Amino acid sequence: MSQHETPLYHGLLEHAKKDPIQFHIPGHKKGNGMDPEFRDFIGENALSIDLINIGPLDDLHQPKGIIKKALVLAAEAFGADHTFFSVQGTSGAIMTMIMSVCGPGDKIIVPRNVHKSVMSAIVFAGAIPVFIHPAIDKKLGISHGITLESVQHALDLHPDAKGLLVINPTYFGISADLKKIVELVHSYNIPVLVDEAHGVHIHFHDELPMSAMQAGADIAATSVHKLGGSMTQSSILNVRGNLVNHKRVQSILSMLTTTSTSYLLLASLDVARKRLATEGKELLDRTIGLAQSIRQQINEIDHLYCVGKEIVESHIAYDYDPTKLIISVKDLGISGHDAEEWLRKKYNIEVEMSDLYNILCIVTPGDTTKEADMLIQALKNLSEEYQNQASNVEAKVMLPNIPILALTPRDAFYSETELVDFDDSDGRIIAEFIMVYPPGIPIFIPGEIITEDNLQYIKRNMEAGLPVQGPEDYDFKKLRVIKEHRAIR
Repeated sequence: MSQHETPLYHGLLEHAKKDPIQFHIPGHKKGNGMDPEFRDFIGENALSIDLINIGPLDDLHQPKGIIKKALVLAAEAFGADHTFFSVQGTSGAIMTMIMSVCGPGDKIIVPRNVHKSVMSAIVFAGAIPVFIHPAIDKKLGISHGITLESVQHALDLHPDAKGLLVINPTYFGISADLKKIVELVHSYNIPVLVDEAHGVHIHFHDELPMSAMQAGADIAATSVHKLGGSMTQSSILNVRGNLVNHKRVQSILSMLTTTSTSYLLLASLDVARKRLATEGKELLDRTIGLAQSIRQQINEIDHLYCVGKEIVESHIAYDYDPTKLIISVKDLGISGHDAEEWLRKKYNIEVEMSDLYNILCIVTPGDTTKEADMLIQALKNLSEEYQNQASNVEAKVMLPNIPILALTPRDAFYSETELVDFDDSDGRIIAEFIMVYPPGIPIFIPGEIITEDNLQYIKRNMEAGLPVQGPEDYDFKKLRVIKEHRAIR
């Protein structure tokens, strides 16, 4: 097969052309049985291939036909031994890779700034997380990845860990020296798992950070929909080597995946792979050039700073992805959240995320100079509007301390619990997740002892307008904690 082929997508097209009479789900039957307004908006072409795993179309849970061919091509494109498609997003792929290497009571080494899906998987698996502090960027007020030194320290303390997870690249596009980390961890015969949610494109251009498969990692969850051109909720899971059993990966992914898999999502993965494999270098040449042009122009605007290659001159970053625009707005005297709201209201511009000091914009092959010019003009006007309150602001790194883990996350999650007032929860064991989302960094996970410092951290984030999520009480008046059984008098 050639990387120019799309066996899954074209298999669906051939099936749709036959216009078979459908006595099977989905019940909308090519759109005829759904709301006409929605059908007209979505279009007959899309609805004609919104199908189910009937014989001619293969089955994602046991692929043998057109899906199998698409998976083989994807593995070849990404340098993997085995590739799996996920219609549960990268969250489903991440949960699969965690549960593929560890079970009840097993240790897994993870950075503290992991996505919430990692912690969900640890709860499901009954595993014990061993946290590594991420490297802190005091200038930007954000966290990056983990360092080789911190990994060595974790392995010295926990050589019996069943796996080590690395975020590469981070949400902000910063990478560690992944190849050296992999070599170190493999010397302990421990597999390396990579959350590559924000790095599908890096495999296809030599000016971008090294991909998980290029670095020799064992398994990587890679989000194709974020930056690779497939539809939202479609991702892949790449496996190589012998430290992770690919048959167990298939088994667990099947357990976590709907049996009514979306063929629209699967087809979009097939065509996205083709484009990355055959045109990726050319597309990314243009994308990187556009991003660097935007970066240069932003750095000419008073009181704004867009991070560039100078980031790798520090010990906390080994490489960076120039298509991620980390724009520091702190010297304007406003928060990143303020800037995000201003851009939305004044220019109808939506950014990827914001924090206390920065906004993050991503540039992909879907962007042109038109959108770039609009962003630059908007940021110029933002600077002009707030220049009177501008000053040199020193970022105060607002990262929560890692609380003591008193119970395994699974034991805490399934314990008998009660609700207590937020201000009275200090010292109690929490039974729910609390995180800043996006990107989903946990402040508390089930089983940790609540501390006053972390309660204040939650309050400061909320006062700044940042998205703190997790507790069942959305207003944060109460937290769910492990119930205390007092002695009978």
